[in-house]
Amino acid sequence: MERSNGGHRRTNDPDFKRAWRRFRPLIVLLLSLGICITILAVGANIAFQKLFAPVDENDATPVTVTIPSSSGASSIARILYEAGGTDAEGNQLPGLISSKTVFKIYADFTGKTSKLKAGTYVLSRNMDIGEILDIICKGNPPRTTMRLTISEGMTVEGIAEKLVSLGVLSDAEEFLSLCRTGEEFDNAFLADIPENPEQARNYVLEGYLFPDTYEIYTDESAESIISRLLRRFAEVYKEEYAARAEELGMTMDEVITLASLIEKEAKVDSDFAKVSAVFHNRLEAGMKLQSDAPLKYIFKTTDTLTYTEAQMQDPSLYNTHVHEGLPLGPICNPGERAILAALYPNEDYVSEGFLYFCLMDPTTGENAYAKTLEEHNENVERYKDLWNTTE
Repeated sequence: MERSNGGHRRTNDPDFKRAWRRFRPLIVLLLSLGICITILAVGANIAFQKLFAPVDENDATPVTVTIPSSSGASSIARILYEAGGTDAEGNQLPGLISSKTVFKIYADFTGKTSKLKAGTYVLSRNMDIGEILDIICKGNPPRTTMRLTISEGMTVEGIAEKLVSLGVLSDAEEFLSLCRTGEEFDNAFLADIPENPEQARNYVLEGYLFPDTYEIYTDESAESIISRLLRRFAEVYKEEYAARAEELGMTMDEVITLASLIEKEAKVDSDFAKVSAVFHNRLEAGMKLQSDAPLKYIFKTTDTLTYTEAQMQDPSLYNTHVHEGLPLGPICNPGERAILAALYPNEDYVSEGFLYFCLMDPTTGENAYAKTLEEHNENVERYKDLWNTTE
């Protein structure tokens, strides 16, 4: 009998061919089943991620829902699905679950349909279906919430201090650490903030914790609160703002840095665009901005309107009396009014070449403007006595 070099039968052996013909359908069937099972497993995993996972794992915004007594799984699924309400055009906004059907099937499959309890619950979109079901089945009392107001112009440190004073955080350390590097957050806009270890900012997230009123959990984590404020900034800084910044030849970070100066230098509505015009004119002319606002940030002062010559010559890269152009980064968290002013300075003040302003009325915060240094010095002489007597 002929054999191959390896001692095995040749593949043209009649017995081998008969065996192959006999078992080939079974082998093909098994391979096909294996492929189908793999495809189904992959598909099931994708379906799980889409339908069972949280609606938005980054959104910890408290959403209060009330489940009436005698509510079945279908009714509860509808309440959870519609918890986001509708927009101005009547379109359904994201609720607490992605699918009513999946919620009901999951409740039936896990045997929890009969355990669902009526009550008022505070839930959030970063909870998955299992977590939501557990809470509703246990009938746990809702997590308590509170309103947190971040005022325009507050700094990272100011926000941290407020959270500590309200009892939300036990201390400011974690909050400040997270804001110092921003490494824990992957918001797309944060990639535009320049990195330079040799010129490190006090806080990378300074300027991007958007001032607004939020409803937060009284035991919410520092990371969750920061994520909420960053997400609000992303909502406010619209595409048209980015387009306008590009038109001005500015990056988003430069706009926010300028807006933070405007936020601190302007107090009345009519001054925001005027202050912006002065800064734009000085930047265009290659002049130092010579704003006192960064000095407050450098020296952490709030109760003075005048600074010594030594303070004004401080080498900090935030100091616009020493360094040309914008400061190293934002000096506070500006509101939308200041951001709009940075993007749309007063056109008349730009075209007329206003280069100076100083505080005119410490009570209202209104400024006086000048085109020349001589006019500015006259304004300073006229109003400086008021600065020394007003905190």
